[in-house]
Amino acid sequence: MAGMDTDTGSPPPAGSADGLRQLTVGTGAGLDTADMVLNIGPQHPSTHGVLRLKLVLDGERVISCEPVIGYMHRGAEKLFEVRDYRQIIMLANRHDWLSAFANELGVALAVERMMGIEVPERATWLRTALAELNRVLNHLMFLGSYPLEIGALTPVFYSFRERETLQAVLEEVSGGRMHYMFNRVGGLKEEVPAGWTRRAREAIGQVEARMPDLDRLIRRNEIFLARTVGVGVLDAATAAAFGASGPVARASGLDLDLRRDEPYLAYGELDVPVVTRRAGDCHARFEVLLDQVYASLDLARRCLDRVDQLSGPVNVRLPKVVKAPEGHTYAWTENPLGVNGYYLVSRGEKTPWRLKLRTASYANVQALATLIPGSLVPDLVAILGSMFFVVGDIDK
Repeated sequence: MAGMDTDTGSPPPAGSADGLRQLTVGTGAGLDTADMVLNIGPQHPSTHGVLRLKLVLDGERVISCEPVIGYMHRGAEKLFEVRDYRQIIMLANRHDWLSAFANELGVALAVERMMGIEVPERATWLRTALAELNRVLNHLMFLGSYPLEIGALTPVFYSFRERETLQAVLEEVSGGRMHYMFNRVGGLKEEVPAGWTRRAREAIGQVEARMPDLDRLIRRNEIFLARTVGVGVLDAATAAAFGASGPVARASGLDLDLRRDEPYLAYGELDVPVVTRRAGDCHARFEVLLDQVYASLDLARRCLDRVDQLSGPVNVRLPKVVKAPEGHTYAWTENPLGVNGYYLVSRGEKTPWRLKLRTASYANVQALATLIPGSLVPDLVAILGSMFFVVGDIDK
């Protein structure tokens, strides 16, 4: 309203133009300033799904960051309580849609532990091979999408070329491209097709031969280095305090990998290389992901070589109605994005009384509250993308 102060309704202060109050916002120059609150999300192209970051800015510098989650909540943990032990595998499969095989595997391991089921050796080695191939598929997605988010278009074409080569292998064996649904309580859904292990090794060889194309394109790219080196530094102590795990934690120097430290499946018989860095910045996190692809491809090949030496079934015969005995157990796995835990409580029924998920993305994204403050707005997307999370893994 002309002639009135717009904030208080009182007469305008002396010297104000047209009765409007002048206010300098966020210069950081010691003037009369006010902080700006900026929402990133919940529908914003820089977010990996439906996540909201509530930022307080002083100019272009972030003062505080509050991750706001829950926009995609699907109530999976509650739905577990009204689904039997065969059906819950389908629900768990989907919370991190880039790590579907690993998700369903963790549930199967927890139920098998409760029921005292010993899985056939051939199924164990096949599970290990498929878990490593799924790990590579997960990492290739981020190796292509992360440079894309900070302005590099070409790498995504290279990463998706390799993804398609491996997707064909997973699709042949399971029938699915994202949600494989190949694990069952007691083993795998069925035997793999004749000649599949040979074709899988050929696909691995093709990807290994072509990975240097992606590597040379981006790892030492001057612009990529300028956007990622020294940006978004997460030190080891902070990573541990927030419960971070997987590539995010190992890039900060936390030498933790359940495949080596708490072996499950066939990992106890394998020499598992653990890729770590110490810088803890965006570039270190990217390098851990990139080098893990090479390591996982080699692990998958060794598992397939062992599968060819084994014969026998790939699952155990179960009763028509599967009931876990009364009690509780906790199983955890080294998923592609970090440690996933499955706390299963049974009261002897055909459905879990409780199944609590501890997902990697949920723990990792908490660190954004400490990681982003102090950074500049132009670095925000670089930091956010380097945390490698899937929102379905948070809003499970």
